[in-house]
Amino acid sequence: MRNLTIALAGNPNVGKSTVFNALTGMKQHTGNWAGKTVSSARGRFRVSDADIELVDVPGCYSLTARSAEEEVARDYICFGDRDAVVIVCDATCLERNLVLVLQTLEVTGKAAVCVNLVDEAKKRGISVNCELLSKLLGVPVTAANARRKEGLSQLSATMVTVCESENKPKHIDYGCALESAVSAVIPDIRAVCPSVDARWLALRLFDSDRSMLDSIADSLGIGSADMNTLRSRACEALSRMELCSDSAVDAADIISAKLACEAERICSLCVAGTQESDLRDRRIDSVVTGKWFAFPIMFLLVALVFWLTIEGANYPSELLASLFSRLGAYLSSLLADCPAWLRGILIDGVYSVTTRVVSVMLPPMAIFFPLFTLLEDFGYLPRIAFNLDRCFKKCSACGKQALTMCMGLGCNAVGVTGCRIIDSPRERIIATVTNSFIPCNGRFPTLIAIITMFFAAQSSLLSALTLAGLIMLSVAVTLAVSKLLSKTLLKGQPSSFTLELPPYRMPQIGRTIVRSVFDRTLFVLGRALITAAPAGLIIWLLANITVGQTTVLSAITCALDPFASFFGLDGVILTAFILGLPANEIVLPIIIMAYGASGTLVDFESLSSLRELLCANGWTEVTAVCVMLFSLMHWPCATTLITIKKETGSFFWTVFSAIVPAVIGLILCFFVKTAASVF
Repeated sequence: MRNLTIALAGNPNVGKSTVFNALTGMKQHTGNWAGKTVSSARGRFRVSDADIELVDVPGCYSLTARSAEEEVARDYICFGDRDAVVIVCDATCLERNLVLVLQTLEVTGKAAVCVNLVDEAKKRGISVNCELLSKLLGVPVTAANARRKEGLSQLSATMVTVCESENKPKHIDYGCALESAVSAVIPDIRAVCPSVDARWLALRLFDSDRSMLDSIADSLGIGSADMNTLRSRACEALSRMELCSDSAVDAADIISAKLACEAERICSLCVAGTQESDLRDRRIDSVVTGKWFAFPIMFLLVALVFWLTIEGANYPSELLASLFSRLGAYLSSLLADCPAWLRGILIDGVYSVTTRVVSVMLPPMAIFFPLFTLLEDFGYLPRIAFNLDRCFKKCSACGKQALTMCMGLGCNAVGVTGCRIIDSPRERIIATVTNSFIPCNGRFPTLIAIITMFFAAQSSLLSALTLAGLIMLSVAVTLAVSKLLSKTLLKGQPSSFTLELPPYRMPQIGRTIVRSVFDRTLFVLGRALITAAPAGLIIWLLANITVGQTTVLSAITCALDPFASFFGLDGVILTAFILGLPANEIVLPIIIMAYGASGTLVDFESLSSLRELLCANGWTEVTAVCVMLFSLMHWPCATTLITIKKETGSFFWTVFSAIVPAVIGLILCFFVKTAASVF
């Protein structure tokens, strides 16, 4: 049995992950690349007498890296311990994909091309002559429809064949002047590093890509003195080119232009079909990304997602709460002979808080995440980033922050992790700090309950619209704080990035639901439970340990009451937010417990009876607005703070990310209270 390692590369949105999943099935594992916080996926499958490990390389448009993900992809393709490379291309836009293919073929001849999405190309009137493409590239080319697993058996066999081939790297003619300069440098390269393809290294020296040169030196063991010598030889060769042409020479531009021209030439010979097939997508984009309708459509879609989440989650949440209540009563009866304090800690503390988090979080996430993923698969989320790009650019931030902001709607910890896609460290920190202004799924129960009790008791649609309005407010605050940070602590100019608007595709509903439930819903729920269980213990102890005639919880709320009243809140509300640090879902139950002085979390039969309790403790519409604003903008939960520390590696930015939203939230509450008292 032969063991082979194949790198699976390609542009973003070409179906690379679909190919990977179809070939490897469930025999996959994930982790991080060495020295990088970039996730990797590896899977195994067998073809005849070969055991193949498939490595899913991060998506990249070319080997000119502009982010940590693209650096990982470039380094593994160029220097990784792999037997061959398979490049997945999109049949509907082959020309753009061919740049990466040509660059990879300059590195290694042990490569193959998978032309995926041939079904979509056919619908658009596009056909690819894979046989001719194979002849022009000099490597095997396989047509595939990975969604239906068509062509993958041929691709698997091709992988084994490629590993046994003796193909040499493909040489592209870059013109007489540059080719002469390459020839002049090759002897020096062979003297320093005889094991590498001298022509390829010469071109990289002319590229002057510092990141690539550093990787070359590290991977090939070239010392700094030898590398400096090679770079000086390359500069001398370029100087001679300038003397011959009597003008400045930018070798990187020449190389890029030649690659683009070669890709265009090959595509013109192998692809039949007109660009009119894209008219449908362009017509849709003229509306959803247009000047007049882009933001109204975004608002309505957000409102629709929230309405479906609110309507769909009500019954499952009630059912889970009822089941957990019965189970809790049964467990309590089993512990009847235990000391009351132990039963209280286990049942009224740990069990009650943990099951509350499950019953409140699970149904909305099980609806919200699939809907979010469907929008992603349909191709709308990149349009949101496109629409918001100008807004973030005006704030000297990165347009990719729009995508991480959308991730934060499901879970701020996920949004913080998603900030890895932002190349600039400065802009990545801005996105990380401001991600908590976007309310995560854990804050929705409190927001929805208050909106329903005080402002939209008879209409779930009105609740959804109000909640969508609050989201728009959080987006506005995110932009404002991003602007403030970019002009003060994190000064700098916004960076540019390539944003591909993928074609609109009909999502695979079944696979989307399964993927979102396992990859997102259960993952986030598991992290929430880790913090909820110890939180239940602490809350029960505070509510049941007395000092004199009052509980510790009551003493804390009384101490905080003067400060909280200054911002339209009270001591109970502020204490609930502090104790809710492990999980935002338990804020409202803690408020109810403190007002009811019950010593355990309390469920109410209806929101109307809950409203009566809140009003009896001094709540007004102004209080409700202040609580919503502070729920919208306060410190992140413990899970998110841990994630921020892990991603930034900085205690300062972790604390800063906790303080900034809380300060902004208190300021907004103060303005609301002051305005209400004046008017």
